[in-house]
Amino acid sequence: MKTLGVLGGMGPAATVAFLARLQALTPATGDADHIRVLMDLNPHVPDRNTRPGEAEVELGAMARRLAAAGAEVLAMPCNTAHAQAAGIRAAGLPFIDMIAETTAAAKATGAGSVGVLATGGGRALYAPALSAAGLTPVLLEEADQARFMALIYAVKAGDVGPGRRVEMRALAGRLVAAGAGAVIAGCTEAPLLLSPDDLDAPLVDSAEVLARVCVERCR
Repeated sequence: MKTLGVLGGMGPAATVAFLARLQALTPATGDADHIRVLMDLNPHVPDRNTRPGEAEVELGAMARRLAAAGAEVLAMPCNTAHAQAAGIRAAGLPFIDMIAETTAAAKATGAGSVGVLATGGGRALYAPALSAAGLTPVLLEEADQARFMALIYAVKAGDVGPGRRVEMRALAGRLVAAGAGAVIAGCTEAPLLLSPDDLDAPLVDSAEVLARVCVERCR
């Protein structure tokens, strides 16, 4: 098996949830069947939306440290930070592209139009990726996008209560009402407030997609 290096901490709760998915999706009968994981849970990566250049420098340094520690494959459970993937790839290791893998999973649902719950930076990655795959991206209106961002920051502050879940479910429902045949949870905090049972369309959880591909690539 290959050793997985994870660039995490963006944010911490989402990273911990990703590791839980990684464990749950691994077909194992004992400890030795699981993947060895080297984790850099770094919540001090500069803001990916407002300080992208500084973020790329730090992400590149994280990737090099993981490579030096023995990682053979890299993954990052943060959609927005994939805009800075060049700095990570410069470390010279295979890097699993969360955006590409999630787009492929969305296409596999059979939906022609796909809703995107993501930060502004995440939407800027998913919209062209979906279009290139022959799919129509469905995005939140600007007022609803601002509400979505408020929910993401609430999760980062530890608020995942019932009220926040109702709000996230309503936003996802608006994408379905606007014609989305599937919805991408394209921010790793989003699935902490949203489950597949909350929607009348398939929910494509980007963190779960990434975890599944990590298992496939490393075992």
